[in-house]
Amino acid sequence: MYESYSNILKTLEEHSHFRTIKDFTKKDEKYIYFGEKRLLNLSSNNYLGLADNRRITEEFMKTVGGKYSFGSASARLLTGSLPVYKELEDLLATLYNKEATLLYNSGYHANVGISSSIAQKDDVIFSDKLNHASIIDGMQLSQGKFFRYQHNDMQSLEKLLERERKNYKNAIIITESVFSMDGDIADLKTIIELKKKYNCILIIDEAHAFGVFGEKGLGVAEKLGVIDDIDLLVGTFGKAAGSMGAFVTGKKVLIDFLINKSRSFIFSTALPPINIAFTKWIIENKFPHTFEKRQNMLNIAKKMGSESHIIPVIIGDNQKTVEMCNILYENGYFTLPIRPPTVPEGTSRIRISLTTEITEKDLENLWNIIG
Repeated sequence: MYESYSNILKTLEEHSHFRTIKDFTKKDEKYIYFGEKRLLNLSSNNYLGLADNRRITEEFMKTVGGKYSFGSASARLLTGSLPVYKELEDLLATLYNKEATLLYNSGYHANVGISSSIAQKDDVIFSDKLNHASIIDGMQLSQGKFFRYQHNDMQSLEKLLERERKNYKNAIIITESVFSMDGDIADLKTIIELKKKYNCILIIDEAHAFGVFGEKGLGVAEKLGVIDDIDLLVGTFGKAAGSMGAFVTGKKVLIDFLINKSRSFIFSTALPPINIAFTKWIIENKFPHTFEKRQNMLNIAKKMGSESHIIPVIIGDNQKTVEMCNILYENGYFTLPIRPPTVPEGTSRIRISLTTEITEKDLENLWNIIG
């Protein structure tokens, strides 16, 4: 009965594609521990060092006491909503100067729910070829058609728009702002020009930029001054904010549409109220004091040749990538091999993810090893 599954797993092992869950002892805002072995954590999305931070947790718990429960026990559209959910949504709508905001349980829930519902029959989506799997999965579940343009290639996007836009009712352009595996940044200004020229809805996923870019930490759109030109902007709390969940903010008509049509929102038990309260507290009390640390992190990344805090070291071969991670492990660095299907065939890599707690000195020996 299970032979076909075993054969697939065996093939994955033979091609160095097999994945296992790492069993570590504990982690903090900078290090990860395997037994007594301490390693610099270079595979985390904990960009501001707020997750796994005992001081932050204790400060928050002293602030809220026993006010919030650890379970919602229902979807938001049933009984799984309290004032704190709306307070967080209103806070984000105010920060982005948008009409409305909707919370999701994760970035995956958000992207799947948005992409699958926003494109109706006779609609079309134009998506960057290296967009996150959650966006791709959502498009595949939608009733609309979708096309993928060459990564960050505005000529490729416009050629598709010229050829296909006239054939559909509504057209949606979707892109990440900071690409999760390459660390490069989308050409948002040109995309906005094309959105206006071809009358499209624009959705930007700021998952890896929220909390990192911009004076207030709102993302690349804030840094470039283009928030007003974006119809729906997605962000996550599970990375820089050190919490859990996600949000989409934008036009009220689109948010209302998602409340009524986005299945990953409608049919999911809401996140615990205490988690929502923690996210709100982080954005209000911690984000405003991170600008200098964020700039220092991005300056380190720039010296390493990256536009963002994500630095890809492309090795190519799967086995060689795994071997390099093992060498780094023995030298006190925790990295993970990123292999297909997460990245295209032949581009296996080590994805170095900086945080504000990591210094240039921490990385000196790393670059000597990688060469």
